[in-house]
Amino acid sequence: MSQSFTYKEIDIEGMDTLSVLSDADKLNKWFFDVIRPYCSGEILEVGSGIGNISQFFIENKLSITLSDIRSNYLEALSKRFPSFNKKKMILFDLVDPDFDNKYLHLFGSFDTIFALNVVEHIEQDALAISNCHKLLKKGGNLIILVPAYQALYNRFDKELEHYKRYNTRSLNDLFIKANFKIVKSRYFNFAGIPGWFVSGRLLKNKIIPEGQLKFYNRLVPLFRIVDKLIFNRAGLSVITIGQK
Repeated sequence: MSQSFTYKEIDIEGMDTLSVLSDADKLNKWFFDVIRPYCSGEILEVGSGIGNISQFFIENKLSITLSDIRSNYLEALSKRFPSFNKKKMILFDLVDPDFDNKYLHLFGSFDTIFALNVVEHIEQDALAISNCHKLLKKGGNLIILVPAYQALYNRFDKELEHYKRYNTRSLNDLFIKANFKIVKSRYFNFAGIPGWFVSGRLLKNKIIPEGQLKFYNRLVPLFRIVDKLIFNRAGLSVITIGQK
C-alpha cells in the first residue's frame, strides 16, 4: 500500500491520540517494562511526544535525552517535566537531509536508542535505522517498535500518517541492512488486534475512542499474560532490538 503525506508542523490527530494515551498508565508502563531490560547508559528517545513513556525513565532516574521533530511537543515536555534538564530536550529529525552535519556532535554518543511508534511515520525508514546506527556507541542497542501486519492498515493508520505496518521479517531486514546484529524480535499486544480492527476498519474512527482505551487499560494485566501464553508470536505491534 503506497501512501503519501505532507508534513504538518502541528499534528492535531497525533496530539489527540497521545493525549488519550496519556491516561493509559498500565499500557504505557507495559511498554516501558518490555524495553527496560535493553536500556542502559546514555539513552536517546526518538519521538518523545508528550512524554508518555519518557516519564518512566525520568522517574527511575535513568540518563535520557528526549527528542522530537515538532517544537510544540518539546514545549509540552518542558511543561510536563519542569525540573528536567532542558539541554537534554532536543529538536531532532531522524532523516534530516543534512543529518551528518547537523548531528555530527551526537555520533557515537548513546548506549541505547529507542523509538516507539515512530518509524512508521517515516517514509525513508531504512535511512532512519541507518542514522540511528551512527548515533550509537559500539555495542549499543537500538529498540524499535512499530505497528504490525499490513492487513490491519485502516483509518487509524491513515489519520496518524503511517506509511505502512511491519512484521518481524520486514523490520529485521532494516536492521540487518544497517549492520545491526539482531538481539531479539517479537510481537507485542495480541489483545489489541480486535479493537484496532473493529474501531478503525469497521467503525472507521479517526482516533482511538477514549472510552475504549480506558476499558482496555484496565485489562492490561490480563493482556500481558496473554502475550506470554502465546509466546509473543502475534500482536498489534512488532519490536526488534538490534546491537551495533
